[in-house]
Amino acid sequence: MNVQAFNRHGVWAIYKLEMGRATRTLMQSLLTPVITTSLYFVVFGAAIGSRMSEVHGVPYGAFIVPGLIMLTLFTESLSNASFGIYFPKFTSTIYEILSAPVSSLEIVLAYVGAATTKSIALGLIILITAAFYIPIQIQHPIWMVGFLVLTAATFSLFGFIIGIWANSFEQLQFIPMLVMTPLTFLGGAFYSIDMLPPAWRTVTLFNPVVYLISGFRWSFYSNSDVSVATSLAATLGFFLAGLAVVVWIFRTGYRLKT
Repeated sequence: MNVQAFNRHGVWAIYKLEMGRATRTLMQSLLTPVITTSLYFVVFGAAIGSRMSEVHGVPYGAFIVPGLIMLTLFTESLSNASFGIYFPKFTSTIYEILSAPVSSLEIVLAYVGAATTKSIALGLIILITAAFYIPIQIQHPIWMVGFLVLTAATFSLFGFIIGIWANSFEQLQFIPMLVMTPLTFLGGAFYSIDMLPPAWRTVTLFNPVVYLISGFRWSFYSNSDVSVATSLAATLGFFLAGLAVVVWIFRTGYRLKT
């Protein structure tokens, strides 16, 4: 039985194509997160932070940094991966990729890998920008990198699924704009859920974003709204769920061959 060799050249070609899109708009890609982060620190750090000195023993300005990074990671991973696969579908060039000697796994690796790379780069830019405003301490750097990569890959998979599902640019923006952004703001990005009334705290625990932000914040300050084990399990669960759906899409040809 012959096993097809891994086509690294095909993966690299698609990966370079996707990364080339980012380099063509390099200034906007770099400038936007810097300006956005600065504005968040002006509004949240200065205005609210002056009235709220610490959260769980962490200065408020430093407390919101993991939330800012996660907010960017969610939105950028979704938008980069969804547009990356939707545009070839929209222009019908997806058939050239599907007919090429590249397996389904290799296509996913290329598109999701490119989206993950761009999201991680933006997350690090936000981290560096935040360091100019307030001292930042990362107590568990390996865990921080692990959560960063895993979350970026997970939402890139979800973005890939959205890009295949969408039939228009409006649908492409629907989930990131009307679902993910509210979930992120209500998921403890800029506050601790312990500050909420008990009833609302219970409701908030049904928000999956809480577990992602909480685990990432733990890697900075060793405190979180939920246990790090629960956060890691939830993040791995979301990743495996996204991977399972993508595998199903390629096995069935859902919205790829029609």
